Amino acid sequence: METTRIEKRVGVRATSDRIWEILSDLENWHQWNPYETGVKGALAFGAGLSLTEALPGMPERQIQARIGEWQPYAQLVWAEKRGWLFNTIRYYEIEELERGSCIVSNGTIFTGLRGELFHDKHRSKIRSAYEDISEALRLAAEA
Repeated sequence: METTRIEKRVGVRATSDRIWEILSDLENWHQWNPYETGVKGALAFGAGLSLTEALPGMPERQIQARIGEWQPYAQLVWAEKRGWLFNTIRYYEIEELERGSCIVSNGTIFTGLRGELFHDKHRSKIRSAYEDISEALRLAAEA
């Protein structure tokens, strides 16, 4: 099975507490994330998560996923089965280097043959959107 990752990392001058406060407020993601909106769900292992994904140059789509992992102040991970041969794992990770200084990663791991084909076709659009998401999260946390 093929696996491909698209990820953006950014330095953020804020505490992991502040970044987590923004990430864990699912219903208000639209205030900082223009590409993943209408987020509904609960932070619990295996809980359902729904949202609208609208990446530039791609059709808007409704996502029904499951929380795979979450750890306060450190990570939020959800998985989506997109078909027989295509799955994604979407994640946000916070690494606090020292108090008030973090590295935040956001990305997707694509698995399966269709995932590889999808990734190859849309790599630049996804990468650009993840850069925008990282910058918007940084600005929100540093405000």
